[in-house]
Amino acid sequence: DIAQAYLHAYEGDTVSAFGGIVAFNRTVTAAAAAAMEPVFYEVVIAPDYEPAALEILQKKRNLRILVIDTQPDKPAYDLRPISGGILVQTADVIPEDPATWTVATQRAPTGSEMKDLAFAWKAAKHIKSNAIVFAKDLALVGMGAGQPNRVVSVHLSQRASGDKAKGCVLASDAFFPFADNIELAAEAGITAIVQPGGSIRDDEVIAAADKAELAMVFTGVRHFRH
Repeated sequence: DIAQAYLHAYEGDTVSAFGGIVAFNRTVTAAAAAAMEPVFYEVVIAPDYEPAALEILQKKRNLRILVIDTQPDKPAYDLRPISGGILVQTADVIPEDPATWTVATQRAPTGSEMKDLAFAWKAAKHIKSNAIVFAKDLALVGMGAGQPNRVVSVHLSQRASGDKAKGCVLASDAFFPFADNIELAAEAGITAIVQPGGSIRDDEVIAAADKAELAMVFTGVRHFRH
């Protein structure tokens, strides 16, 4: 249900939603448009809109309503302007397959945790590094983005989540170099973690997760987005 999906996204950060952009990968229904109506947004973008949805959205002052192809060709390269030139690098379009992930801890994720971990991992890929995502029931609950270190990102995710952090899973776009992040996650109520792995201190990180009875999986791939 696209209206319910919107509400889950909105509830992830109701403060930051103000003046934001709402993107859909499905047709916007009248119910979804009605749910958006009370909030000020700059842009709504989707592959299509129901006539009744357009009628609601077009009444919102200064709202830009855009249509986009949801299946564009994936870019082969990522281009970034730099002083004196352009940085050309391979685009981060590696296929994601949770079946290839490795369980690093004594406890494996439950079925519901695994679904949330897969969702959180996709979200972390598109968030500025250092990126931390708290998620539950296929919805983003809190995030820490663009921070100089991972500990601050965990703190920001916890602060944004509040009491809702309990029972969430955590995704990190790069490995944890120390066990302190794991300890903070456990204190917040996190039950499972997905991260690339590959730190020289992986053993310490795994031991901290086992001590807290957390499930943790390694993807073998990192998603640094600067």
